[in-house]
Amino acid sequence: MNIQIFGKSKCFDTKKAERYFKERRIRYQLVDLKKYGISRGELQSVKNAVGLEALVDPRHPDAALVSYLAYDQDKLEKLLEDPGLLRTPIVRNGRQATVGYCPDVWKTWE
Repeated sequence: MNIQIFGKSKCFDTKKAERYFKERRIRYQLVDLKKYGISRGELQSVKNAVGLEALVDPRHPDAALVSYLAYDQDKLEKLLEDPGLLRTPIVRNGRQATVGYCPDVWKTWE
């Protein structure tokens, strides 16, 4: 199992996801979205797993702007240039991914 957690350092759910994997002694890699962002390929992989709408944080001030963009490619570009728009944590296990705190799904990965 190769777990990646994409999150923000001040995000409560990201901390809960980290704790979930630590308690089970499952190794993971934490990527700070504010500092490092997410690559185009990783974002595409997560989008294929969960859908584009699940990726956008509805509490972000520019979330409405993303929903008004006509093409999915334009929405992806906006998410790549401003990773703060992404809902966190994004947890990847190969081609599988979740957005938000989803311990029920993570149990099936073990």
